[in-house]
Amino acid sequence: MLKGVLTVGGWTMASRVLGFARDMFIAARLGAGPMADCFFVALKLPNLFRRLFGEGAFNAAFVPAFAGTLAVQGPRVAQQLAERMAALMTLWLSLLVGIGLLTMPQLMQVLAPGFSDDPAKFQLAIELTRITFPYLLLICLTALVSGVLNGLDRFAAAAAAPIFFNLLSMASLLVLTPYVATPAHALAWGVTVSGAVQLGLVLWACARAGMALHFLRLPSLAPEVRQVLRRMIPGIIGAGVTQLNLAVDVIIASFLPAGAVSYLYYADRVGQLPLGVIGAAVGTAMLPLLSRQVRSGESLSAHRTMNRAAELSLLLCLPAAVGQAVAAGPIVIVLFQRGVFGLAEAEATAAALAAYAIGLPAYVLVKIFAPGFFARGDTATPVKVGFAAVALNLALNLVLTQWLSHVGVALATALSAWFNAVALGALLWRQGHFLPDRRLRQRVPRLLLASAAMGLVLWGMESLLFPAGPGFRFAALAALILSGCLTYFAAAHLLKAVNLLEVKGMLLRRRRKKA
Repeated sequence: MLKGVLTVGGWTMASRVLGFARDMFIAARLGAGPMADCFFVALKLPNLFRRLFGEGAFNAAFVPAFAGTLAVQGPRVAQQLAERMAALMTLWLSLLVGIGLLTMPQLMQVLAPGFSDDPAKFQLAIELTRITFPYLLLICLTALVSGVLNGLDRFAAAAAAPIFFNLLSMASLLVLTPYVATPAHALAWGVTVSGAVQLGLVLWACARAGMALHFLRLPSLAPEVRQVLRRMIPGIIGAGVTQLNLAVDVIIASFLPAGAVSYLYYADRVGQLPLGVIGAAVGTAMLPLLSRQVRSGESLSAHRTMNRAAELSLLLCLPAAVGQAVAAGPIVIVLFQRGVFGLAEAEATAAALAAYAIGLPAYVLVKIFAPGFFARGDTATPVKVGFAAVALNLALNLVLTQWLSHVGVALATALSAWFNAVALGALLWRQGHFLPDRRLRQRVPRLLLASAAMGLVLWGMESLLFPAGPGFRFAALAALILSGCLTYFAAAHLLKAVNLLEVKGMLLRRRRKKA
């Protein structure tokens, strides 16, 4: 298992680094104007459906079924299950893509209605989305074949595939731009071609693993296929809440001045880094452990698991949130300010990043509290609270954007995330499933003080290090981050918010366990 974790982790980190390189490249060539807005909407639409029908919801249902069939009934029956699911997915998603291509003007009226005030911008968004929309079919099939590979304990190709999205996006911008109408058209074609390349890679890896899949067969609703579909429903509903929230943000941003969609995209990309590393890691690791403890009736152990998960997450995400809020300007300047992405665009993106940062601890707490319900078989409560958060997000968007423009969208998202986290935590507490222990109650205020001390140091050093010249910005940002980290952990240790000797002992025990 360790080899698999290291393989996936290594390729995922490489993909994230290349993803930032891609965004830096796009920012330099497209900036944050109407063309960039149209491209990011064209990228958003297939990704909304991809996250709804592919990846998380599908893998959570399919991989256990495939692995179980492989173990009990052998590779031939497991391959039949995979091919039946692939045939059904190909038919369903082909219909969806075909309908989407035909009704794209109507879809655009729903997702980006504000663009219709500018006919040229609206038409460009339609053209670009028609190019990118087939990516939905290709990437969902890639997710299916990746699930097969994971079930076969072959992790490298599935983990490496997303790298081609980043590489081909950059390559298309360089190579295709002279031959198409705009650089955004080149990027859009790069997205779709990358989907085909990713699918080809995982199919090749699957064939090498001894399971050559064939999609061209009549779909079958066999009992095992229906079982996978039934298991997908809760995941689709849960993912639907998140995607609805994202769609609300795009809809509102489309009515704002040109550049709003782009500012929010770039800011969200930066903000998602700690969320992906901290929230997803803790939430994913906690759910199986919590489920075992709940099933075994170990209520005290379950409480301890949630308390330590909350403590660890807040230890890491509170300083990350303060750092992003205080140093938003230097972060955005270093990452994106080059080419046609100027100082005005950097300042607008930094303001959105600071607003998003307010919600970072809440996003992570939701990842901790939601498994408290899932482990007990309750998928309805997080979905109901999620829909309430969507309604609040919409209401706050309508109010805050009147005064704060695109920053209001980011702030509304952050505040609705806090509502989601507090509501889930309160419901768990009322049901007796989460009781903050003495250690957590003592350490959280101290972590807040340590984060505040770090914020003051960052604020003071920022005025000294920035504005740095273009050749020294990376070094200045590195110095800023390093000083912030040292200040935070020193303050946390002095305030007894964290025991560095305890952390060292944990790391040594983990190293001995791996050995």
